[in-house]
Amino acid sequence: MRATRRGRADAARRGETVHYAADPMPAATWVIVPTYNEAASIERLLRRAAAALAEAAPDDHRILVVDDGSPDGTGALAERVGAELGVVEVLHRPGKAGLGRAYLAGFRHALAAGAQRVVEMDADLSHDPRHLPALLAASERADVVLGSRYVPGGGVTDWGRLRRLISYGGCLYARVILGLPQRDLTGGYKVLHRRVLEAIELDSVRSQGYVFQIEITYRAVLAGFRVEEVPIVFRERDAGASKMSARIALEAMWRVPRLRRSAPAAVARARSDAAADTAAA
Repeated sequence: MRATRRGRADAARRGETVHYAADPMPAATWVIVPTYNEAASIERLLRRAAAALAEAAPDDHRILVVDDGSPDGTGALAERVGAELGVVEVLHRPGKAGLGRAYLAGFRHALAAGAQRVVEMDADLSHDPRHLPALLAASERADVVLGSRYVPGGGVTDWGRLRRLISYGGCLYARVILGLPQRDLTGGYKVLHRRVLEAIELDSVRSQGYVFQIEITYRAVLAGFRVEEVPIVFRERDAGASKMSARIALEAMWRVPRLRRSAPAAVARARSDAAADTAAA
C-alpha cells in the first residue's frame, strides 16, 4: 500500500489524478493503455483484456488507462467500466502530451504499485487481447517481448499497400541504422520487465510516437536484456480516428540516427547510478 500511496502523491504533483475502480492494490502484471478520444472502443478493449488477463495472470493483474483529457469522455467511460470489472484504474492527465509521455506516466504509476512486468497496448483493438497469454508466457523466459507483425505467423489485416510499405520500411530503417536484429521495432504491443524499466533511464526518454517504441527496445538491447518476438496479427481500428501523422513519420526519420549517441549514454548513466546505489548500500 505504501507504494500505491506514493504513486498517487507523485501523480498529484504532476497535475494528474487517479481513479481506482476498486481499492488500490499492488499487482505484478500491469497493462498500460494510453487513450485520447477512444470512447468508441475502450469498453470493448477493457472487457476483452480483463478476460484474457484472468486466464494469463489470474488474481494478480491490473489495467491502467492513461487518459490525456479526452474530450469525448473516454476517461469517464473507462471509470464506469472499471467499476464493474474491478481491475481497472484510470490515470487522468491534464491534456494531450504525446504517446511517449503517456506511457512514461503509466510506467511510473505501475512501478510505484509494485509491477514486476508491464504490458504496452493500444486502446483501439488493433492489438488483439487474445494475444496477451502468449506474450506473457514468453515473458517468463525473456526480459522484453515484442508482439511482432513481421515474424512467421504475424501479419497485418485491412491495410493498403502504401501503409504496409511505410510500416515495414520504418522498421527496416531503424534496424539498419541501429544495427538491431528485431524485425518489428515500431510496434506498440510489448511486455517489459521491471528490471528493464529500471535499467534504461526512463527519465531521459524524449521520443514520441513510433520512435518511443524503437528507443525503449534499443536501450533494452544495449543494456544486455533478452528480447523475443512473438507473432501477432495487427488489425486496423474499426472505430475512431488514427493518430498517425506526417509529424510522427518525420520525427522517426531524424530522431532514430540520434539514438546511436543518446541511448548508449543513457544506459551508461543508469549503470553508473545503479553501481553507486549498490556501493552506498
